[in-house]
Amino acid sequence: MSRSILITGASSGIGKALAFEMADRGYSLGLAARRQELLEQVRDEILVRHPALKVAVSPLDVTDCDSVPGVIQTFARDLDGLDIVFVNAGVGLGEKVGNGQFEKSKATLLTNLLGAAATIDAAAALFLKRGAGHIVGVSSVAAFRGMPRSAAYSASKAGLAVYLEGLRAELHGKKIDITVLYPGYIDTPLNNMLPSRPFVISVERGAALIADMIEKKVKRSTVPVFPWNLLGRLLKILPTGVIAKLAG
Repeated sequence: MSRSILITGASSGIGKALAFEMADRGYSLGLAARRQELLEQVRDEILVRHPALKVAVSPLDVTDCDSVPGVIQTFARDLDGLDIVFVNAGVGLGEKVGNGQFEKSKATLLTNLLGAAATIDAAAALFLKRGAGHIVGVSSVAAFRGMPRSAAYSASKAGLAVYLEGLRAELHGKKIDITVLYPGYIDTPLNNMLPSRPFVISVERGAALIADMIEKKVKRSTVPVFPWNLLGRLLKILPTGVIAKLAG
């Protein structure tokens, strides 16, 4: 049976790599991001490898929350249904608090938390009507502890994780699966300018691990599992002075 997945933030990074990975596994694809020309390039590259695959693209700015339900409905129509919504669109602007950069903090929270929540809400509405579905949200190991120069990013990813866990309880007994993923450093434009990226893995490796977790319908996991499952616990208990030094 053909399966379908909608990926937000599909024009680059994890979203783009996952699109290729899921295409290789035979999934029909809905690809959404702000930059349509990049989405069309991704679609065309995928269709060279898989000419019979169904691939739909649409521009989507998740911060325009009111537009999200209509876009998701369009994807569901164009793909003859949706099985999975991968909530991935996000930014990391490295803003400092109290340094005249609140617009960056605002953009981070709007995209990573409110935009993600709008996407999840629309996906939940679709799956409740359909009677089944799978919502996958991309949080971060930064959700485990607020990090210096990333307070808004950490807060947005922690908020997204808690939102999804609340939804899991709300939908208990329904045939709607919820997966919360906490990636460590995966080599993408979101972090490739950083001077230090401990335990970084390639985006292709990250996408393969994420695809496996999606297909297994895990409830929650770091990506990769090791060492971040242990480091995530450690982050929660380290003294603040140590956390301050981690950012250089």
